[in-house]
Amino acid sequence: MANRASDKITRICDNAWMCRSGSAADTQNVAAYVSRLAEEHAVSVSSAAAGADERLTCDVRLVANLTKTIAYENKERLQAGMIIAGWDRKLGPQVYGIPLGGALVEAPFTVGGSGSAYVYGWCDDTFKKDMSRAEAEAWVTRAISLAIARDASSGGVIRLVTIDGNGCERRMIQPIEQPLCDDELPQIKRAADVEMMT
Repeated sequence: MANRASDKITRICDNAWMCRSGSAADTQNVAAYVSRLAEEHAVSVSSAAAGADERLTCDVRLVANLTKTIAYENKERLQAGMIIAGWDRKLGPQVYGIPLGGALVEAPFTVGGSGSAYVYGWCDDTFKKDMSRAEAEAWVTRAISLAIARDASSGGVIRLVTIDGNGCERRMIQPIEQPLCDDELPQIKRAADVEMMT
């Protein structure tokens, strides 16, 4: 990563987001193209009676299939792994993994990118269905903090997007707020603390 604080989560429409790994240029272009197609489709099927302030929502499975199609048809030119997650009225919460090569896997959760190799086992062991929102956010935060601790390419800040029937909420968790990993030293808050330690 060129920047450990880079944002790897991209809004496709109000209820569907893409997590990106691999080549930033490839995934940014795929996200922009999918977003345009999905928004055009959402506008074309939206009700004429909908209010002007109604959120632009997409069919999450359609977004995942558009992403998969682009990834598969360009599999020899793209270095892009993506996750599509969202919520819609038809199917509720959904998560789709689109790894290199353009497969499409629907799952209760998925991980991707270089840090995923360090946390897949932990995620498999600790995942449980029907988590509360707070439990799910804490679980994702812990998984990402473990990846960050072991993989130099996994970034430094944790960015969460929580999506449900009420909309989405973005949050950023600074390194000082992240849970510590095994034998990790806590981050020093101030220069005065450094002087106290020496």
